[in-house]
Amino acid sequence: MSQNIQADALHTNTGSDAISRTSVKAAWGSFIGTTIEWYDYFIYGTAAALVFPHVFFTNLSPAMATLMSMISFSVAFVVRPIGGMVIGHFGDRMGRKKLLVFTLMVMGLCTAAIGFLPSYDQGGYLGPILLIVLRIIQGFALGGEWGGAALMSVEHAPKGRRGLWGSTMQMGVPAGLLVSAGAFALVSSLPDEQFYGWAWRIPFIFSLALLAVGLYIRLQVSEPEAFEAIARKGEVEKAPLMNVVKYEKKKTIVMAFFQTVANVGYFLITVYSLSYITEHLHIPRSVASNALLIAAAVDLFMQPVFGWLSDKVGRKVVYGFGALFFAVYAFPFFELLNTADPVYITIALSLGLGLGHASTGSLHGVIYAEQYPTKYRFSGASTAYQLSGIVSSAPTPIIAAWLITSTGSSSAVSWFVIAAAAITLVCIFLTKETYKIDINK
Repeated sequence: MSQNIQADALHTNTGSDAISRTSVKAAWGSFIGTTIEWYDYFIYGTAAALVFPHVFFTNLSPAMATLMSMISFSVAFVVRPIGGMVIGHFGDRMGRKKLLVFTLMVMGLCTAAIGFLPSYDQGGYLGPILLIVLRIIQGFALGGEWGGAALMSVEHAPKGRRGLWGSTMQMGVPAGLLVSAGAFALVSSLPDEQFYGWAWRIPFIFSLALLAVGLYIRLQVSEPEAFEAIARKGEVEKAPLMNVVKYEKKKTIVMAFFQTVANVGYFLITVYSLSYITEHLHIPRSVASNALLIAAAVDLFMQPVFGWLSDKVGRKVVYGFGALFFAVYAFPFFELLNTADPVYITIALSLGLGLGHASTGSLHGVIYAEQYPTKYRFSGASTAYQLSGIVSSAPTPIIAAWLITSTGSSSAVSWFVIAAAAITLVCIFLTKETYKIDINK
């Protein structure tokens, strides 16, 4: 089904809902650019679980080193809302394209710089400090990147296909994870001395090559007509964020909690589970990397399926399925991991990402874009989405690590996922269905 859906997405028709070359270019541009941005982001998450405790926090006990590494990963979420507000403001005033080029450059350069940092043994506290500084800058850039990419794909979408088009941008998330997991899979099989000494740096430095490709592609994409129409009429908002606060306060609060279970489930699977598999179950890191690689591919394949389905039955139905799946899957997930069998570990991660995350994460771009009018859509969507990062993404690896350490059991983490699902279901109930509305206003 996924192949037919993707073929349908790239087919050019004639008629009122024709798919123009501009809309296809925008979809591919958002996908490729977002893939590169999230490669930069996830390469840090993988290293936070597998590398940084052994490179930058060697002066601490193993448990504290893992916790500090997870904190360094999560600190980016604190500044993501700031990036969303600042970059969203200028995106509503200057256009989507300029800001997307800026965020891509910042992300790529910061990622490459991490590959050159001195370890704790080489430079003492200098390495960990610079690591956290670069992570903060990454978080700021990604805060604005997501909103711009979402709007570029959704605002360019043909009639009746915003869910499918929005999923092409969101596919950049598992695609970035896929590339980052693949990069680490290539180097993680090396002996520890080589892996922790220099090999882990290669995936970070490789970001420079991806940056060049991403810049070329993003410079080819035009501004959405929805924004151009406002600019031609001289109706660009002077203070878009203030209008979000003035007119959309309650909605923005709900949307900040909307994806709680998607964030908890995703970062539990893609970040903390790597540490759980290697440190708690004492399974080779190559097993964790390979399992995540396969799971990311499944997620990538399934996202357009759920995006297409949301255009047929609605966003809330599809997203509600994902929330319920995470709740039901919370205990079986750890049961599969605890078998310590590479096959079952791969199945555990693949089901979690391929059904739970694909059915929720694929819709984030379109759902958030549809909640706000064009004049302040960049500011509104970015702010709400990035606030959700503080609410549920940033704490997840830390809470999971603390629960496992303090209780010695994974059951507490499973209940944590179920509670997150309950929050999301309440937010779905409070949110208006938007898949049939006209957003070009």
